[in-house]
Amino acid sequence: TAILGALVALSIIALVLSLVKIEDVPLPPAVKYGMVFDAGSSHTSLFVYEWDSDKENDTGVVSQALSCDVQGQGISSYASDPPKAGDSLRVCLEKALKVIPAAKQSEVPTYLGATAGMRLLREQNSSAADQVLAEVAKTMREYPVAFKGARILTGEEEGAYGWITINYLLESFTKYSPKAHAWVHPEAANIFGALDLGGASTQISFMPEGSLNWTEASQFTLYGYNYSIYTHSYLCYGQNEMLKRLAKELIVESSSSTRVDHPCYPKNYNETVSLSSFRTSPCTNASDPRLTVSNRNVTLQGRGNASGCLAAVRKLFNFSACGQSQDCTFDGVYQPPVHGQFIAFSAFYYNFKFLNLTEGQSLDAVKETIEGFCRRTWEDLSSSYPEENAERLPKYCANANYILTLLLDAYKFNETSWNNIFFQMKAGSANVGWTLGYMLNLTNMMPAEAPVWIKGHVPSLWAAAVAFIILTLTLGLAALLV
Repeated sequence: TAILGALVALSIIALVLSLVKIEDVPLPPAVKYGMVFDAGSSHTSLFVYEWDSDKENDTGVVSQALSCDVQGQGISSYASDPPKAGDSLRVCLEKALKVIPAAKQSEVPTYLGATAGMRLLREQNSSAADQVLAEVAKTMREYPVAFKGARILTGEEEGAYGWITINYLLESFTKYSPKAHAWVHPEAANIFGALDLGGASTQISFMPEGSLNWTEASQFTLYGYNYSIYTHSYLCYGQNEMLKRLAKELIVESSSSTRVDHPCYPKNYNETVSLSSFRTSPCTNASDPRLTVSNRNVTLQGRGNASGCLAAVRKLFNFSACGQSQDCTFDGVYQPPVHGQFIAFSAFYYNFKFLNLTEGQSLDAVKETIEGFCRRTWEDLSSSYPEENAERLPKYCANANYILTLLLDAYKFNETSWNNIFFQMKAGSANVGWTLGYMLNLTNMMPAEAPVWIKGHVPSLWAAAVAFIILTLTLGLAALLV
């Protein structure tokens, strides 16, 4: 009896000890998903994002699970046949459903945001723009996702959401502290500016230095901190619309000639355009009295003139409207002096990547590289870049000179601040752009939720305690039988 009593006492002590030793054990994270279509002026892309419910991973909170480029032009190109705009999205939607588990698909918030191409179409034909969006929404509702709507973003929204995306991915707003088991605001947080260049518009967004009063401001409260940023979007100053405007100006200046010199195109390259093509966009519409209303063709003859190209591009900006003001870009638009570091993405990045321009190069070195490229003949370029798109290849000289003019003359970066611009398309594992910031805002994921914890036993200790209790009870039963 004494032995049995001792064994029972030891069992009780072991049980108590096993209950006292308790640690915080995280629940297995539940993966969530979100989808955003970026319906740009020249093409559409789908991004699928995923994140753990405990909001802890290496690149902030959200990672990119899939990016899919929709085949064909942007949805605005289907104005005359809206159903095709919806059909164009199907391939990427099918790819997305293969990435997202079937059990989670009905919970996936799905958005489509249209940018400058659709803004231009709305100006030109609002009913056609509405029909395109209606067909896109109709198609997306056919899929087992939580469709939240298709809409046209304002230029300022596009710029602000791009700014949010960059700083979110680079952990400028908040950073997870393993020691504190919490999200904390980084000390001396480095807030980046955003430079976006699309096909039909360009955006600049940044936090100015000091307290300035301006009308083009966006206010955000993120993770308990207030941010006031300057953001402005320039419609018709995107890369594709710039090229159209440049060609139009060259044709107008040559009067009625059917052969026009194009200083930005490589020597021995010719392109034939119809004057009627300028009437397809509000940026180059036929309301210009200098342009005759006709459908005649004009041949643009490449001259490979670097300095002439830069001069022609500068004419697309109305710098005189600013006078001597330093708080002005062009066309009389107010902008405080640029401040801090910037991420330049989209067409900024792709053009400089093609020209093999790297970060850290001096401004003089960049200009020299661009000038050298502009002097190359069409035969030289086409043989040196056989895999490059034949339509894009002759445009790089104009694009590069346009970027220089926009950054230096319009936004007023200089030789010193030039080194604060980083040309990149990714931060962590996700593409830089407005889509992630858009989803974060609409799904109310900022500030991040606190991790979910439960009280539990350490597995090894729990197993040892159970084994000891079973052994003790077995010995006690054996003692009784004896």
